[in-house]
Amino acid sequence: MKRIAIIGGIGSGKSAVTDYLSEKGWPVVDADVIARQIVEPGKPTLQILIDAFGSGILTDEGSLDREFVASLVFSDTSALHRLNRITHTAIGVEIVRQLDEAKGPVVFLAVPLYRFEHRAGFSLDEVWCVSAPPELAVQRLVEQRSMSESDARARLASQITLEEREKLSDVVISNNGTLVELHRLVDTLLEKHGFRSA
Repeated sequence: MKRIAIIGGIGSGKSAVTDYLSEKGWPVVDADVIARQIVEPGKPTLQILIDAFGSGILTDEGSLDREFVASLVFSDTSALHRLNRITHTAIGVEIVRQLDEAKGPVVFLAVPLYRFEHRAGFSLDEVWCVSAPPELAVQRLVEQRSMSESDARARLASQITLEEREKLSDVVISNNGTLVELHRLVDTLLEKHGFRSA
């Protein structure tokens, strides 16, 4: 079974690609979804976070107060490192479990913050980068996610550059057109790899 990572910066259309792959029946392991699942009430990772940061990180309903945690680690690098060490380990373990359980000729892994070491860590065969010019990404974030332009630009600036991301990739999917055109590019790639039906 091939393992292919789908990466892309904010506003690039990475989610549009993984949503389309899921709709076509291909297995998609999503690191963002896993990041939310591992801190649900009753999960071991949430208890580890409570032990590390105190019960103040919980809402009245007992779930993780993400905004409070973000404010907690925003100006405290040691707290941020502790948070990342706990969550990234748990996310990595769950990604490996889901990749190992996937069935079929290929499984796709959506990774928002892809790093070079992920290729070996998750035994990836290929990395596909969904790429969009920064100005188009900003426009999408403003129009589709109701972000302010300054917030959208700040979010883009906090990530690695388009060029750096493309260098880490085997395939670049240029998403500077319509959704239909993007789907056509994905279909062409699937066909080229011999993935005809999920």
